Amino acid sequence: MRLAFTKMHGLGNDFAVIEQVTNPVYLSTKQINKMSDRNTGIGFDQLIYIEAPLRPDVDFHYRVFNADGSEVEHCGNGARCLYRFVRNNRLTWKKTIKVSTETDTILEMTQASQGLVSVTMQEPQFSTDQIPRTANIYNQLHGLELAGKEFEVGLVSVGNPHCVLLVDDIKRAPVVELGSQIRQHHWFPQQVNVGFMEVITPTRIKLRVFERGVGETQACGTGACAAIAIGRQQGWLDERVRVELQGGDLQLLWKGKDNQMIMTGPAETVFEGTINI
Repeated sequence: MRLAFTKMHGLGNDFAVIEQVTNPVYLSTKQINKMSDRNTGIGFDQLIYIEAPLRPDVDFHYRVFNADGSEVEHCGNGARCLYRFVRNNRLTWKKTIKVSTETDTILEMTQASQGLVSVTMQEPQFSTDQIPRTANIYNQLHGLELAGKEFEVGLVSVGNPHCVLLVDDIKRAPVVELGSQIRQHHWFPQQVNVGFMEVITPTRIKLRVFERGVGETQACGTGACAAIAIGRQQGWLDERVRVELQGGDLQLLWKGKDNQMIMTGPAETVFEGTINI
């Protein structure tokens, strides 16, 4: 069977997008993993399904699968690509759309200036079932022990679980080595995305993220949201922050508790194609 797809990316965080509204075709974990291979497949960090709405108050539903075939809650860069896809393919004429995720979170997306896309994310959660360690603990860093060392980390969910470390030099941070170990620490039953943040000024940070099921990526939208949440919680950052990732910059706005977070950045189509599965 030949399957149509669109290759897209948000700041180098790349996706295969499959439209499931008109002709649903679902893949196995093995098939997704095979397609993600950068030498023998399409090559991508995540696969995105765009589906018909499951409830009357949204326009679309979407699902996200990592390169290893595991399904995750959602993806910030992927959400922007979803918006670009449905607009480019005339699946909607609306300028602002609402999309539901597998955890029943509602994301609102709209066209921003200079061809960028803005996504209204949910309010960060510092006490969440996704990270049992956070139960009844708010507004503080956590001492995570690993191989005889203790690391102060911020824990937060922005629809998916994140662990954020403050570092002095982002270029020298042991992202792959330490990220892979923290990702599967016993604190995190669903594993965790690990962000390494260098604060340059209260309105500017640098960030690298080791994503569960993928590894280090060029950019991570939810990772950027998580870093801002921890930075604001600890008083390090202002409400508007530029996040500098390896693939480019995101703009984040979060006014604090009881407010949603707004992420703005690019979403690009690379090419369209078909693949035998």
